Amino acid sequence: MSNGKTIVLTGASGLLGRYLTQLLAPDHKVHALVRKMPTDPVPGVGYHEVDLGGNWTPAGLPQTGVDSVIHLAQSAHFREVPEKALDVFNVNVASTAKLLDYAWRAGAGQFVHASSGGVYGAGSDAFHENSPITPTGNLGYYLGSKLCGEVLTQSYASQMQVAVLRFFFIYGAGQNRSMLIPRLVDSVRDGKPVTLAGRDGLRINPVHVSDAAAAVMAVLESKESATYNVAGDETITLRELCLKIEAVVGRKAQFVESAGTAMDIIADISAMKRRLHKPVVRLDAGLKDLL
Repeated sequence: MSNGKTIVLTGASGLLGRYLTQLLAPDHKVHALVRKMPTDPVPGVGYHEVDLGGNWTPAGLPQTGVDSVIHLAQSAHFREVPEKALDVFNVNVASTAKLLDYAWRAGAGQFVHASSGGVYGAGSDAFHENSPITPTGNLGYYLGSKLCGEVLTQSYASQMQVAVLRFFFIYGAGQNRSMLIPRLVDSVRDGKPVTLAGRDGLRINPVHVSDAAAAVMAVLESKESATYNVAGDETITLRELCLKIEAVVGRKAQFVESAGTAMDIIADISAMKRRLHKPVVRLDAGLKDLL
């Protein structure tokens, strides 16, 4: 611990946050921000009960000696706009601004911001980090707020090393069942039809939580400001994904084909593999974590 870093981590109770906390705790001093105290806390981690969707302050966090701030939190209400729009804004935009100011005042040398691959929209080719962003009027409130967070983060690049990570379809054990891949697993297992755009549905390259966490760990050792796509190494249609799920759950997938052609949401992960981490978990193995 003597050579470890002091790290402030938001979203510590989420899928990626939980996994990352376990990786960081043995060697670093972790201050984990959670909306509600965990029932199974990671030993050695300092938990702070903070509602980033409310009018919070960083007064309870260390005010000096911070090395890195990792902002993974997202609003649980991202689908409830406009009813919960202010919660989404407060977590993704206002709290990003507060955390950046806090990081600067606490002497942090690094800020890591979790964004979404959804900011590119959808298309027929893989998106690389310099691909055009979807026109803001078409992003929708949630993705628009994530993009705002990116802009705020990048504006601090002259003050500290900043990294923006655009995650694509993270999946893993303990994930909220409303997210895409757990939802597909449940549909196939329960005999519910999966609706596909066209014959095969869109193509994606999902990433297992362990590979996503490994990419974050690599960023912590980086010295340069950059934006990275974080996704898996297997590109697959929704139909193909459901057929893999079929093999895991032992039940035949049912499909409903809708009119139209699916647009894909695929990340080019050349930069991730070159500078951070090469994904190692294959879908055939990773899907078993969702049973």
